[in-house]
Formats: sequence, C-alpha cells, structure tokens
Amino acid sequence: MVAEPTRRPPAWRNRRGRLPGRQDWSSWPHYQAAAAGFRGYWYPVAFSSQITGKPTGITLLGERIMLMRDSGTVYALKDRCPHRGVPLSYGNQQFPGTVSCVYHGWTFDLQTGDLAAAITDGPASPICGKVTQPTFETAERLGLVWLFVGDGEEAQPIDEQLPEELVSNAGVVGVRIQSREGNWRFAAENGYDEGHAKYLHRTALWRLFKAMPVYNDTRIVRRGRWIYRVQDHQYWEADFPGLGTWTGKAWYKLNPASAEPGRGNSNIGNTGGAAKINEVIAAQEFPGFASISMPGVLRIVYPTFIHYEFYVPVDADHHLYVGMMVNFGNGVATLPFYAKYLGAIRWLFHGQFSGQDKWMVEVTDAPPERLYRPDESLLQWRKLAEDVSEERAARLKEQGLTPEDGQPEVTR
Repeated sequence: MVAEPTRRPPAWRNRRGRLPGRQDWSSWPHYQAAAAGFRGYWYPVAFSSQITGKPTGITLLGERIMLMRDSGTVYALKDRCPHRGVPLSYGNQQFPGTVSCVYHGWTFDLQTGDLAAAITDGPASPICGKVTQPTFETAERLGLVWLFVGDGEEAQPIDEQLPEELVSNAGVVGVRIQSREGNWRFAAENGYDEGHAKYLHRTALWRLFKAMPVYNDTRIVRRGRWIYRVQDHQYWEADFPGLGTWTGKAWYKLNPASAEPGRGNSNIGNTGGAAKINEVIAAQEFPGFASISMPGVLRIVYPTFIHYEFYVPVDADHHLYVGMMVNFGNGVATLPFYAKYLGAIRWLFHGQFSGQDKWMVEVTDAPPERLYRPDESLLQWRKLAEDVSEERAARLKEQGLTPEDGQPEVTR
C-alpha cells in the first residue's frame, strides 16, 4: 500500500499577514492623553428646555456636574456633596439661589459654590464659610446649554469658539442630541475621514439617489482655526486591474453637475454643485466643504444649509453626539426648510445616515492601525489638535497653572 502524500493547506491559510503600522498615538502625546477630552473649551451638553429648577446630573470630560436653572440662569456645580459624596443632582432647592443636598441639607450658593447653610446643624453651623463647591461657567446659545471645563484659566467668550457664521446670522436650527458609545476621538475622526462616506454611506437613504465619487484628489488646507478638505478632482468611476470597474453613478442616481464633462469640481457638498448657493454660505468663501476645528467641531457645507457635529467627551468610552443642521435666513422663507427637516431630514440624516457612523464608532478599535493615503485628513486633524494643545499648555504654564492629569505638561 502506497502512502498518500501529506496534504498541505493552501498557502493563504498559513500566512501571518502583513500588518505593520502605528502601534500608538505617541506622535501626538496631547491627543493620545485626551481619552476623556480636551479641557479649556465650551461644550454643548443639553437642550436649554431640559434644564429647569430641578437639579440635573451630567458627565463631561469625566467630571460629574450638576446643572440647575434659577431665575432664568443656568448654574453648574460639581455633582458631589463634599460632606459624604452624595450627588447634588439628587437634591432640591429650599432657598432661592441655592441647591440643598438631599442627605443632610448642606446648602450651596449656586453662583459662588459657597456653603450657605448646613440645615441639620442649625443657622450657626461653624462649617459654613469653610467649604466652597467647585463651579463651572455656563452659556446658552442655539437652544443649547454649554459648559466650560478648564484648569483654572478664564474662559474665552463662547462666541469666539462657535463657528463664525453662526454668531451673527439668523437661521433655522435643527438639532439632535444622542448619547453614544465609543471614544469621542473615533467620532471626530470618523466625521472628518476622507474615505468612508463614499463607501459606507452609499446605502444610506440620504445618499442612495445621489451619485458619489469613487475617490478624490484631496488637499488639507488650514485657514485660521479650521482645517479644510479641498477636493482638487473627483473620480466618479475607476477601473481596478484584475477586478473590474467601480462606479459611483447609476441610472437611478442624480448626476451632479461636477460629474459632467467641462463642469469642473465642487467644494460645496461632496455630491456636486447646486443651481443656487445660500447667500450667507457663499459669503464665507469656504475653501472646502468639510472642515474641523478644536475641540472636535465638524462642519459640512451644502449649497443651502450647513451641517455641524459636536463630539462631546463624556468619558473615555462614551460621548455625546450633537448634530446641528442650519438653514440661514429668516421669516417665512425658512418655513419650507423647517418642515423638510421635521418631516424627513431629521430621520434620514440625523437618524439613519448618522446611525451608520454611530455603528462604526462603536466598533472601532485603534490603535494599532495601518493607515492609507486618504487618512491624511486624520493625520492633519491630530496635528491640529496637538499644535493647539501645545499652545494652550504653554499659556497655562505662563499663568502658573497646571493641566489636569491626563494631559502632558509642556516641557519647553
């Protein structure tokens, strides 16, 4: 009997793969350390209508914070009574301008954080005057409550951090706030990512009937505090050797003007141009349709509206997604967009389309990572975050302030 030759599995089964790449983010130490977010910025945390005279607890940058409205103003205090550590958000208001801990009635002045009374120790309690609860600056803009969490520095005016066009122009605002799993950096990188929209979102109803480029020639341009993705050329079809043709067009998709011969390229909306661009949007002369700024604010410019995303760090494993769509204008001219947003866009864009991003952020596991050419957008975003954080660290050092643990000190 002749022995049969040993059967060896196909070669691909024994290959270990080729997966060299970046093992960490040590090239950007501030960014790597900012798992729970960057301090020193304003963040939207809730709808204004949600904050009432009843204390509400939130978490921002890993800090538990109590929000409460008194005489029309929103106040924010650290959400931990210094007596025994019970959340102040479980408390209530017994005296105007104060909040009282539910446990023993320690009562704090909402504006200063000073312990104004210890109800269960009587009016002459000696502990009063010896305890001050940490407070946080608040602001209200665009129907939202914003918080500033810093390291002792004075907060910059919130209007200096908002996208410039939102400060002085009237418009209709549609907002969605959603608590999401995943690190805020994955969300910011997904938003500014060059490659994913053309492939991941091709099945979204928002894009299903719009032609999408297969790939682009893209540059990253910095203007002020923003970096922009500038599309030098869009490719609507591509032949992949040995595989076949991949196209972003189909008979049932709208053929954008920028995809037609002789019509050039569009940097307002990544599916092509429109017959008319909103006057406010045109006046900004944006160099590219997608831009991002610190501490994680994405701006996507369409011909008739702008979509913003704020990635609000809750902690290292959770973030708040704040999606905002703005149509600039006032009066009756805004009614069609308002109706369109409530009737369709809110579900199509802030729901199903954004839900695909939510899914990807939840399952992203990086580093290690092996990047490719379109990831220049991510590299430039990380560099922006690193450069701006280095500048802030230097300013804090000059003021004699030390960043909280989790962000490296400047060494220069």
